[in-house]
Amino acid sequence: MAMMIASYIERIESMKLHTLLQALPLVQLPAANPEITGLANDHRNVKTGFLFICIKGHLADGHHFADEAVKNGASAILAEQAVEVDVPIILVKDTKRALAMIADTFYGKPTQSLHLVGITGTNGKTTTSHIIEKIFQDHERTTGLIGTMYIKIADRVIETKNTTPDSLTLQQTFRQMRDEGVDTAIMEVSSHALVQGRVHGCDYDVAVFTNLTQDHLDYHETMEEYKRAKGLLFTRLGNTYMEGRPKFAVLNADDPVSGEYMAETAAHVITYGIDSEADFSARDISMDSRGTGFTLISPEGEKRIQLMIMGRFSVYNVLAAMAAGYVSNIPLDSIIRSVEGITGVSGRFEAVNAGQDFSVIVDYAHTPDSLENVLKTIRQFAEKRIFAVVGCGGDRDKTKRPLMARIAVKYATDAIFTSDNPRTEDPLAILADMEEGVRGEDYLVIPDRAEAINRAVMDASEGDVILIAGKGHETYQIIGNKVYGFDDRLVALQAIKERM
Repeated sequence: MAMMIASYIERIESMKLHTLLQALPLVQLPAANPEITGLANDHRNVKTGFLFICIKGHLADGHHFADEAVKNGASAILAEQAVEVDVPIILVKDTKRALAMIADTFYGKPTQSLHLVGITGTNGKTTTSHIIEKIFQDHERTTGLIGTMYIKIADRVIETKNTTPDSLTLQQTFRQMRDEGVDTAIMEVSSHALVQGRVHGCDYDVAVFTNLTQDHLDYHETMEEYKRAKGLLFTRLGNTYMEGRPKFAVLNADDPVSGEYMAETAAHVITYGIDSEADFSARDISMDSRGTGFTLISPEGEKRIQLMIMGRFSVYNVLAAMAAGYVSNIPLDSIIRSVEGITGVSGRFEAVNAGQDFSVIVDYAHTPDSLENVLKTIRQFAEKRIFAVVGCGGDRDKTKRPLMARIAVKYATDAIFTSDNPRTEDPLAILADMEEGVRGEDYLVIPDRAEAINRAVMDASEGDVILIAGKGHETYQIIGNKVYGFDDRLVALQAIKERM
């Protein structure tokens, strides 16, 4: 992604430093006023005429690389403290906050020219964003997508590392989208990004909340802080009622947190749900071999919907996407046609099929709530045994590990605990944390993930269902500080073929 974005940046027009700094009220202007040809917060990306922004990160401090940035061509430095360089230095209290403001200005406030939809919540962000993308595309809108799996500009895919990129990459990407004819951008908004200010400067038109369940407590420490982080998307969602560009908060009426977000936002609110009264709700949900059916209750009456995807959680994602499309002035009939044509999202309840007489499903479920939702869905159609191959990531929230194990043992007949992305933790220590939740229960522990998948495939019989949970679309496994190629789907497929 970096190379593709960087080559694009060179085509952006330049801007005088003093003009650019108008985005930062009260800042002291340097005497020199060079032409700024680009922005960078990584000294290795600096080119002639760039403004280098010194960011203090977890692993490195950009202030230590200011001299390298100047050697690479930087014409000015934005910093929080004095640095020894011979180009103009602009001092601010918070360079991360300043970067968002400057990037928004330099790239021409791109989100003000886009219809921007943001989705936040613990589970369902990726699937909901892809459903919304399809709704808009089917209505002949040109879309951009930013999320866990990739960045898309129309049909072109760009790899990305974070669910929500930093503010500089975001504004560069939005400008590129705008210049390439995108009119609607859909993005996943992580709690980390909200707290760290990565989405400062993003002018959202629609903000969607999926749900709030335990995750990321290694970062936020408490559920209260995690809830507050997600709520920032709604508290920042405009405070005026602009004619021709209203702001909407799309909230899950079945999640009690939505009541707080409703009170905190000044935007128009539209709700969706299954168990509670809502603007968009589902009744009489049924599942069979064709998928999931339900009766849609909407502002335009009732209509029976038949989805080609499975699960109650899928109904929530579809309702959220329908509400987002509806407040974006897409006709309901068009929205319904789109959602009924959805066949699934990569790594989300994705079937692996090589003609075997048992089912293999790969899903990204990596939280207690998402794992429970997927296993409950499987129990509604499984004919015989249910295998759950599941692990927990290293260097992440340890408190959810015994919960994940407990859920696997409760809803599966055959639970197999294995490694996920152990990162710098000992895989056996992670598995020991999981076992704390299921002492005295029946389960297997197979640390090697490929071996665990193979064991489930070898033991399965006709009519059984195997769930491989936690990694979904990921095509790698992180062990220590190294990244190894690993795709649950390919490993399962190979195991099936070897068995046959």
